[in-house]
Amino acid sequence: MARRTAAPKAASSTRRPRASTGGGTISPEELLRLRAGCDRALGGFGLRTTAEVLAEITSLPADDLKEDWYGDGGAVTTLETEVRELLGKPAAVFMPSGTMAQQIALRIHAERRGRMAVGLHPTSHLELWEDKAYQRLHGLVGRHVGDARDLMTLADIEGIQEPLAALLIELPQREIGGRLPPWKDLVAQVGLARDRGAAVHLDGARLWESGPFYGRPLADIAGLFDTVYVSFYKGLGAPAGSMLLGEADVIAEARVWRHRHGGTLFKLWPYAAAGLAGLRSRLPRMPAYLAHAKAIAREVAKLDGADVVPNPPQTPMMHIHLRTTPRAASGGIRRLAKTERIWAFSGTAPTDTPGIRRVELSVGEATLGFAPSDLARIIRYLLPT
Repeated sequence: MARRTAAPKAASSTRRPRASTGGGTISPEELLRLRAGCDRALGGFGLRTTAEVLAEITSLPADDLKEDWYGDGGAVTTLETEVRELLGKPAAVFMPSGTMAQQIALRIHAERRGRMAVGLHPTSHLELWEDKAYQRLHGLVGRHVGDARDLMTLADIEGIQEPLAALLIELPQREIGGRLPPWKDLVAQVGLARDRGAAVHLDGARLWESGPFYGRPLADIAGLFDTVYVSFYKGLGAPAGSMLLGEADVIAEARVWRHRHGGTLFKLWPYAAAGLAGLRSRLPRMPAYLAHAKAIAREVAKLDGADVVPNPPQTPMMHIHLRTTPRAASGGIRRLAKTERIWAFSGTAPTDTPGIRRVELSVGEATLGFAPSDLARIIRYLLPT
């Protein structure tokens, strides 16, 4: 039976925690050494070299590789136009990072409504991985909505008595396995927040992966929200970069805030061009990634000692809960790297059930190179012998 994900603890800095092993933690140096010795990777886009990433960018038509000038023109404007039309929003602005984009969106919503409280799930990226920047830089007050182990519900929103400047909804919710609410629930939650005078912001870092679940154009999903953030490295494989979309006046103000944050770099076109390449080549493949994720889940679920969360996967990602120990799991990860030259995971994370560890699998181009049965065999390495 599937087990619920533990609520991650807030990090004291933006740095990701080291992977857990039987001996404590794997140092960044050891992780790099193990990874460098591998020929294949299990998840995402694999072990791409810098040359391969550059080749992907330079394969674009020449017009898509034109330079910008402090974020205006060239590849940046091309990408802004393409994503704006895809998501059906009036305006868009490219941002170097999602951390910047989301804080700016919430700051604008707060100032326009004269409210400082923002509603967010306890596992929101803003809460766990940004060193409380929304508080320290923008004076916003985070109000947790819902249980850290479950999706946000309409009842959770109804239970908030203080006026919110904005409600942040993440699609899909990465920290609980890439789960998505049913469409009717999502529409009801957005409607309730708006009825109470709050803006509704979408953390769509992985929005690209949500389309197959809903069976709707991405513009229908984005159309529910006042502002939308998307990432170009999560799911699309760009080195970095994000975009904030919304009404023209909101995005015009966001451009001012981008400059204040130091994000209006002299040249942003390399990041934008990489985003264009990923958008055009990988967005059409999301249904194939999801189908492969479901096939993998069926095989992994047959293992004694493994559960898939959620099962079946709702997006091309899943959490796999394992009845194992840190020592056994880390030993298996090392054996895979050294004997089969496969880079699988950097470690396991605890859950709220003693004796249960979890790993996260993001299914992308590299994963398509493994048959579902092969992946189940690889997962078996992480279980006690």
